[in-house]
Amino acid sequence: MQGLPVGAAKAIFAEAALYKKNRRNPEQLPLKGQTWAMIFSKSSTRTRVSFEVGIRELGGESLFLNANDIQLGRGEPIADTARVLGRMVHGAVIRTFAQQDVVDFANYAKIPTVNALTDDEHPCQILTDVFTYEEKRGSIVGKKVAFIGDAACNVARSWVYAAEYFKFNLVLAAPEGFESSVTNAHVKQVRSPEEAAANADLLYTDVWISMGKEAEAAERIKAFNGYQINSKLLSLAHKDALVLHCLPAYRGKEITEEIMTSRAEDIFDQAENRLHVQKGILHWLAHSRNA
Repeated sequence: MQGLPVGAAKAIFAEAALYKKNRRNPEQLPLKGQTWAMIFSKSSTRTRVSFEVGIRELGGESLFLNANDIQLGRGEPIADTARVLGRMVHGAVIRTFAQQDVVDFANYAKIPTVNALTDDEHPCQILTDVFTYEEKRGSIVGKKVAFIGDAACNVARSWVYAAEYFKFNLVLAAPEGFESSVTNAHVKQVRSPEEAAANADLLYTDVWISMGKEAEAAERIKAFNGYQINSKLLSLAHKDALVLHCLPAYRGKEITEEIMTSRAEDIFDQAENRLHVQKGILHWLAHSRNA
């Protein structure tokens, strides 16, 4: 959410809703005649599929570039890759490790560039999450969102930025050593999952062991014991509280099988909405560039 202009999310959500409603009969093809590069250094299911399908449904072509298959994998500076691709493609979607790589690529390529995930942020995911909440429960302004688990991860950090952007209250419940390094006036950090869940409008979690953290698996499973969305925790939230998970989910760890099953419709609507919101983002970028 960093750098997203005021009002941009509203415009993105409006287009996402229209694209979702009119998917079978699209009225607009804002990427017609364009080719977008998808540069992925990290594996993906939902992000890759939603962007590839989204680009095609908006009339464009997607060019998937695994970083190991191009010269980036052999040490070419991101600036040089960006200077070349900026002369050949119309936009880029990047899923990588370092946040600075996305910033540098955008600066040197001088084309619309989407941050599809870094170690620091996952902004497209959180835009989808807020869109899903508002689709199902109305405005998120002033609501209480409880994030249970690893508050130091990129998803939690993006929720911190979103809390300030959308003006809702975020409570992060994490064990010692896993707190968020960023915060603002809309964010509270606590140890107790129960405190975070109390009267919450949305319960949210992510995996305990993110990509790149596999060597810490045993340590993390021990640290996050008790930081699970289960029926007891859900009973503390508002009666109509939404439960969301960015997926993939590991049942029995950060969320129980029972809750995952009973809230599957909402969670998989959330996953589907990745497609519609990505299209809203691409639409907004295309029109902003032409404005």
